Amino acid sequence: MIAARLIELIEIHAPALSSDIAVDLRSNPRTRGFHQVAFVDLQHRVFSIVHHLGDWIGDPRSDRVAKEFAEWGERRFDQQIPLSEIIYSVIVFKGHLREYIQAHGLIDAAFPRVEADYVLPLHLLSLQELNTTVGQFFDEAMYHLTRGYEAERLKTSPGAAVKLG
Repeated sequence: MIAARLIELIEIHAPALSSDIAVDLRSNPRTRGFHQVAFVDLQHRVFSIVHHLGDWIGDPRSDRVAKEFAEWGERRFDQQIPLSEIIYSVIVFKGHLREYIQAHGLIDAAFPRVEADYVLPLHLLSLQELNTTVGQFFDEAMYHLTRGYEAERLKTSPGAAVKLG
């Protein structure tokens, strides 16, 4: 499957990609709260997600995804990073992932060199499937990040009640 090959290639390139994302989060004006997070910690966290992307997107609604990202939300609350910046960090992450695939020719590398007309629809379908699956993963991650953030806020400020559904 082409999508599986793309995920494998992304995971192989995880060190460079995670470094690029961490640099962006630490310098982006929309993610000022991340500027205070140690680069090594941020890069390690991003690397963990990228390196295991195949596992994460294989079951984006798993308890493991929920736990991991809820903990990330709690940690970011403790670091006093505004929720809007956390959400934007997910947007930055997704953007880098798309750019990295395009810039490093991972799409070309993942596809067999076949000229037959019937192969193109398979490539397009696989790319669409991958894009949808990665989008679903990031949507679930964002939901659990927010829940973790809200839960931590409730622990520290019970008067700031937010109904957790």
